[in-house]
Amino acid sequence: MHQSLDQFAIIRYLGVRNYAEILSEMQQFNAQRNANTADEIWLLEHPPVFTLGTNSKPEHLLNPENIPVVQSDRGGQVTYHAPGQLIAYVLIDVKRKKMGVRKLVTALETAVIKFLAKQGINASADPKAPGVYVNGEKIAALGLRIKQSGCYHGLSLNVDMDLSDFDRINPCGYPGLQVTSLKRLGVAMGMQQASWKLMNEICLQLNIVNISEKKHE
Repeated sequence: MHQSLDQFAIIRYLGVRNYAEILSEMQQFNAQRNANTADEIWLLEHPPVFTLGTNSKPEHLLNPENIPVVQSDRGGQVTYHAPGQLIAYVLIDVKRKKMGVRKLVTALETAVIKFLAKQGINASADPKAPGVYVNGEKIAALGLRIKQSGCYHGLSLNVDMDLSDFDRINPCGYPGLQVTSLKRLGVAMGMQQASWKLMNEICLQLNIVNISEKKHE
């Protein structure tokens, strides 16, 4: 049974969901999971929100104004979420997968890089600053939490969003870091198509060959 679970995941398409609510749901899922719990990948968007990772420093939150700020338990610094940005949260048993945090980060970065390559975009990772970059501009951010052999949180990919609110922070703790998106790079793609294509790449990198897809639960 463990062998089949190792290659199985439930994919949930959740639409636009409040960050604090999803954070609570991820924490509950991870706390209640056991050796027989199937891995899940949640694909969704968030309303505008700044989130602070466990390493966040207040000076990197420059001018939030009326946008909510939420303390998170993921790794990393401050980042921004808004509609038009695809979120992929990976709730997996890293012990069962035999994946440490570095291997998991690399797998997620590689999934994004391969997804972008199929859209004609040459992207790369930076071992000193997790995420995916195109010509030095960040298009995907990563932040994970591993607890009790389970992982949650994941990655965000800028598809077609208003990037101006990134100016209110030092993205991921780097002053002056520029961000970009699929749309800015000339790729017109809806969220549904982006979700499906990115999900396929994530499953390949995580060796998931059997999936069960569930819409807007």
